[in-house]
Amino acid sequence: MRFLEKVSKTAGNTFAIWVILFAIAAFLIPEGFTWIAPYIPLLLGIIMFGMGLTLSLNDFKAVFQAPKSVFIGVAAQYTIMPLLAFGLAMAFQLPAEVAVGVILVGCCPGGTASNVMTFLAKGNTALSVAITSVATLLAPILTPALTLLFASKWLPVSAGSLLLSIVQIVLVPIVLGLVVKLLFRNQVEKSVAALPLISVVGIVAVASAVVAANAKQIAETGLLIFSIVVLHNVLGLLLGFLIAKALKLNFADQKAISIEVGMQNSGLGAALAVAHFSPLSAVPSAIFSVWHNISGPLLATWWGKRADKVEAQTVQIKKHSTKPMESSK
Repeated sequence: MRFLEKVSKTAGNTFAIWVILFAIAAFLIPEGFTWIAPYIPLLLGIIMFGMGLTLSLNDFKAVFQAPKSVFIGVAAQYTIMPLLAFGLAMAFQLPAEVAVGVILVGCCPGGTASNVMTFLAKGNTALSVAITSVATLLAPILTPALTLLFASKWLPVSAGSLLLSIVQIVLVPIVLGLVVKLLFRNQVEKSVAALPLISVVGIVAVASAVVAANAKQIAETGLLIFSIVVLHNVLGLLLGFLIAKALKLNFADQKAISIEVGMQNSGLGAALAVAHFSPLSAVPSAIFSVWHNISGPLLATWWGKRADKVEAQTVQIKKHSTKPMESSK
């Protein structure tokens, strides 16, 4: 079990590397990965089941302890990213399938990787977990409604079908995970160490399958979609931070909300795109999955180092301020 825990921890810490390596491999050798595509919903369901196994009532304490911060985070998640997606699709005059893909990933809740990034950034991790949990539970209603609102300009959108898919892929597995945890708490606590490895394998497989299925289209339009995804993600991180700051939240909360807004559940976006639109519509989600696992760790590391530096300076100031008092005694 210790070996599995060590492997799982290593996989979680090197998540971004694996996503990038397998995405490149899928692009160069698509035939080796296209077989995964039919299993995308199943893989995402397994990841959501794992999320359910890790949730507890303590994760929702922040909702009651700091309802304002949670509300701001969830509201920012479901307004900033869809509006940015719609604006980018209009500004760049994207083809219909690509536009819908960009909007779909923008309408998804935040990804679970955001919790790890918030922890590394020395942000409010409890708030991050609460926002992810609440946003994910609201996804069956808000993701279809927002997709219908913003994407129907390009392609027909069946909000009812999207809702059903999200219930099957997200809500049911999370509830099952919670139930299993309540019934078999001891066994679950022993196996939780393996969950990061399962999540990494699942998300890497989803991203690889989408890249492989669209290798030709990515070669033709990849630079354009990549540029839009980068803008979408970076502007989401920036606007999330600025809104939290404007509403006078503390710095730890600002970092949590920034990361929550900017990092999407791109696996869900890819699964919904393949099931309800086209493989090409899943490309923005696949590229988002690769990119935000680069930008997220970079931002988290920078914020984390800044926090360590400030902490070290504070310790030094306290040491110097106590010296005269000691000498006077």
